[in-house]
Amino acid sequence: MTVAMKTNDRAFSLLELIVALAIAATLAAFTIPSYHGHIAKAHRTDAASALYRAAQFAESAAHVDGAPLPSGLDQAPQGGRAVYRLRMLPADDSNGGYALEAQPLENGPMAEDACGTFILDATGSKSNRNAAIADPDDCWSAR
Repeated sequence: MTVAMKTNDRAFSLLELIVALAIAATLAAFTIPSYHGHIAKAHRTDAASALYRAAQFAESAAHVDGAPLPSGLDQAPQGGRAVYRLRMLPADDSNGGYALEAQPLENGPMAEDACGTFILDATGSKSNRNAAIADPDDCWSAR
């Protein structure tokens, strides 16, 4: 007695494969730019919070005018690979005694960012240098 084997060779047809790839490509076209936008926003938030930490240091008695920021306060993020480099700018009549800047590294992921260099001074004034965005609040907000 011969038993007929039933084969269930199932596979995707070419049309089903093309439809699945088209759906995946459409999803990727929307999600990848959004992901990059979230990463850029996180880097900007790191820069702003690093400036506030450095301002606390500058306000303390430990800071000597003209001295560089200590290790850990001289970059954003504080640990790991630097995306922004922080430095203290000299005192003048307009900045209240000091100004701090967070400049994106030339070869870093934020080098071409529209917010440019973040600046925070002793009066609490926030600004951006070389920014392509008109309103600095767009760069400084975590929203």
